[in-house]
Amino acid sequence: MSQYPALRLRRSRASAWSRRLHAETVLTPADLIWPVFVTEGTEEEPIAALPGVSRWSLAGIVDRAREARDLGIPCLALFPNTPHALRTEDGREAVNPNNLMCRAIRAIKDAVPEVGVLTDVALDPYTSHGHDGIVDAAGYVLNDETSAVLVEQALVQAQAGADIVAPSDMMDGRVGQIRAALEGDGHVNVQIMAYAAKYASAFYGPFRDAVGSRGLLKGDKKTYQMDPANAEEALREVALDLAEGADSVMVKPGLPYLDIVTRVKSAFEVPVFAYQVSGEYAMIEAAAAVGAGDREALVLETLMAFKRAGCSGVLTYHAPLAARLLGA
Repeated sequence: MSQYPALRLRRSRASAWSRRLHAETVLTPADLIWPVFVTEGTEEEPIAALPGVSRWSLAGIVDRAREARDLGIPCLALFPNTPHALRTEDGREAVNPNNLMCRAIRAIKDAVPEVGVLTDVALDPYTSHGHDGIVDAAGYVLNDETSAVLVEQALVQAQAGADIVAPSDMMDGRVGQIRAALEGDGHVNVQIMAYAAKYASAFYGPFRDAVGSRGLLKGDKKTYQMDPANAEEALREVALDLAEGADSVMVKPGLPYLDIVTRVKSAFEVPVFAYQVSGEYAMIEAAAAVGAGDREALVLETLMAFKRAGCSGVLTYHAPLAARLLGA
């Protein structure tokens, strides 16, 4: 008789019930945040660079919130496609309390108050130059001047009913300023999810189509978004944002930066989220379209990887598909 060790690890894998029993990581619809794009008008606008994703009118956004509620998805992340006529050098439409974002927040909270609303705090959907802040004559994004506008932007979003404000700009010190302003304005329960480790990535292209900033950007964002070569710097960024009052932190993009997710979770033991960005979504869709992989299996496996790495949740355009699969 062949000699085997006393323990065969395959024993626990032999049956489906046993595999479920021994699973170390669990993925549910409650782990998902669904990013959605809002636009003016009344029509759905499919986004060519993101197959299966559309921009939605206010009525359509409310329908997406109802869909999220029914699927068990706890939160929507809103991104506006601001009309080009309203985009300016200083991005002043961002602080208009009746801008597209604020109207979308109010529409959702009036109709589906039980669904959380996360809002993007950054100026790139509002600037004519496509940067996340105010630029000087040389094209450099000014940190402190930008942060002052971001504080106003976060306040109008909170006043409209946002549950989580998510500064995605990577300006130094803005989390502390936003936290102080929210406290001072009585919004003590509005959370801050800081884009703490946001990298200057090649995976953002389809998103820029979705928010209408493709072709506007002058230069790149490497003076404020992180160098993909750096990991220790990410820990410093997270430490600063937590010290300034962030309730949770985000790593962006997702799959290429799972090592950062794990290091952040291990170092700080706080809620860590990742954004499976537009380029990641588009790659899965492209692979499925040519038969290089099964869409449903690819989606669930990648989302499980985020949870296994240490994520509390994931922002993903595949959220409704994943929720249906998980609820089946």
